[in-house]
Amino acid sequence: MRIARFSIDGNVAFGAVEGDKPDELVLDIIKGIPFADFELSGTKVPLSKVRLLPPVLPNKVIAFGRNYAEHAKELGNEVPDAPFAFFKPSTSVIGTGDEIQYPSFSQELHHEAELAVVIGRMCREVPPERVNDVILGYTAANDVTARDVQKREKQWARAKGFDTSCPLGPWVETDLDVAAASDLGIQCTVNGQQRQLGSTSQMITSIADLIANISEAMTLLPGDVILTGTPEGVGPLQIGDEVAVSIEGIGTLTNKVVKRG
Repeated sequence: MRIARFSIDGNVAFGAVEGDKPDELVLDIIKGIPFADFELSGTKVPLSKVRLLPPVLPNKVIAFGRNYAEHAKELGNEVPDAPFAFFKPSTSVIGTGDEIQYPSFSQELHHEAELAVVIGRMCREVPPERVNDVILGYTAANDVTARDVQKREKQWARAKGFDTSCPLGPWVETDLDVAAASDLGIQCTVNGQQRQLGSTSQMITSIADLIANISEAMTLLPGDVILTGTPEGVGPLQIGDEVAVSIEGIGTLTNKVVKRG
């Protein structure tokens, strides 16, 4: 099931996305929330009539760095001996169609296409073999990075945590297990030109081991998001660019870069 969060006529709701052709998609409005038992209402609205929102509002976004060897290499970094994580605040999250605001303190903004894992229930100390039990589904993400700031500051909070630096969407795909999600194509285009092309099979540390690793340290809550790293090909974004992250079996997340107001 593809679960979207959307607004229509000033109201916010979740809906199940139905249909195959992009211009014929409809939303069956969900009674309740996707983190508990819910029913489909049978009330359907065309996707074209709503505004898609970030598919979840996470308490925290936990991102793992340098989880693809070739990406680490392209930036002159060593492959880490163990997973290392950083945070992006909830205020960094935007949805598909929303604008990425170029931060005023940077002159080198980069895209990073990533698979995002959405947590479905409260959990802690999850063993790798039970990770499927705590995952709601998967979505696309763009770990937008102020690369020049990342290089000169030892701590990445500003470089990766500024407002609008975490586009998520377009929806959450729940019909993937960890095995399937571990072999999906990832692509990033800028103004229609391919920049990144890789597969989640290239991850150094698996999805299951990433979740086991971070849940050893902290409780994960429903709606929390785990970013799993980016393949090689990261590169610059300019004001006016349209950047799209597509993940096989999930969908495409599209955002335009604008000058910060």
